[in-house]
Amino acid sequence: MSKITVEVDPVEVGMESTRLERISTHFQQYVDEGKLPGFSVLVSRAGEVVYADARGMRDIATSAPMELDTIVRIYSMTKPLTSVAAMILYERGLFELTDPVYKFIPSFRDVMVFQRGGSQSSSLVPAQEPIRIWHLLTHTAGLTYGFHYAHPVDQMYRSAGFEWGAPEGFDLAQCCEGWARLPLLFEPGSEWNYSVATDVLGRVVEVASGKTLDVFLQEEILDPLGMTDTGFYVKDSEAYRVASLYTKSPHDGVLLRLGSLAETPRQLPKYLSGGGGLTSTLHDYHRFTQMMLNRGELNGVRILGSRSVDYMTINHLPDHKDLEEFGRPVFAESSYCGVGFGLGFAVVEDPAAQKVLSTKGEYSWGGAASTAFWIDPREKLTVIFLTQLIPSSTYPLRSQLSQLVYQSLID
Repeated sequence: MSKITVEVDPVEVGMESTRLERISTHFQQYVDEGKLPGFSVLVSRAGEVVYADARGMRDIATSAPMELDTIVRIYSMTKPLTSVAAMILYERGLFELTDPVYKFIPSFRDVMVFQRGGSQSSSLVPAQEPIRIWHLLTHTAGLTYGFHYAHPVDQMYRSAGFEWGAPEGFDLAQCCEGWARLPLLFEPGSEWNYSVATDVLGRVVEVASGKTLDVFLQEEILDPLGMTDTGFYVKDSEAYRVASLYTKSPHDGVLLRLGSLAETPRQLPKYLSGGGGLTSTLHDYHRFTQMMLNRGELNGVRILGSRSVDYMTINHLPDHKDLEEFGRPVFAESSYCGVGFGLGFAVVEDPAAQKVLSTKGEYSWGGAASTAFWIDPREKLTVIFLTQLIPSSTYPLRSQLSQLVYQSLID
């Protein structure tokens, strides 16, 4: 267990402490109004932590406070780690980005594409283009999520047991077999749709490395970076540190603690979700973001080559399109305007189009429980926000956090 501490006076790295305090003042209002149970936030610049705070509760019923070492479900903030894991193997020559996924998962050889109809009766055609590794990294594979409720194929996923997780007893390999039997939303590479693609990528990591995803992440990323509180389950001895998971009541807006969905595994689960299965802490994810900001290295430990990180964090969508133009209209907390997508990260292409104070080249992602992070190479800035409220689109937390962080820069 490692706690975060502020390492430098903000003014020494071009930030102002009174302006940074506006972050907590603002989000404390969410806590006071019963909109958030609690939150923690970290801001670093030039490799130094300039601001860290925790407010509110990690569990409302017991009045247990949110703390800097509280463990949270990071859901889709798992995806960048899985994407880095894949790129570690890419650097070792174990695949090319253009390799078809069926080289590693044969059931993806003969995939079908949805043409028209409904979830019970639909017209399908064979895909003309195979799903390739880069399609998985960029969410352009044509896969989807059952929880989108935006397309008949989403319903097919739900009917097959894939909404927020996997059918009882399924492991990652079995999930991939199930997804391969379901139709794609579109021809691979032709559109962007947020999906189980990173879970499939996690299976590619397993096959290519010969190790289960948990072992590969532990050996290649978590242990080298000292991310001691990150994993697919929480030990019984650390369970008291886990924040409860909440959702907003549709009737009166009161925060409701979620039941079975709110339970974190106490032992390694069968289904290792590279798209959303990890729990983590402020300290641990800060280690990961610092490694990325340093272009693949932290404290003498190199995870990726510098050019690999550079390549991952440029917009890989065709013709430099943004997600608004190239993506499917699914729920999102942040605007898709001016934001492209790299290999595992959203990338700001046009801050003016985004209409949020930001920097070109900034890259980021978030999680279903309203967690978020971003890394700004130009400003040497990393930011992490942790809370536990589903869905992440409930409030505009990310855009407000962005304006509050950037207004604190004074150099």
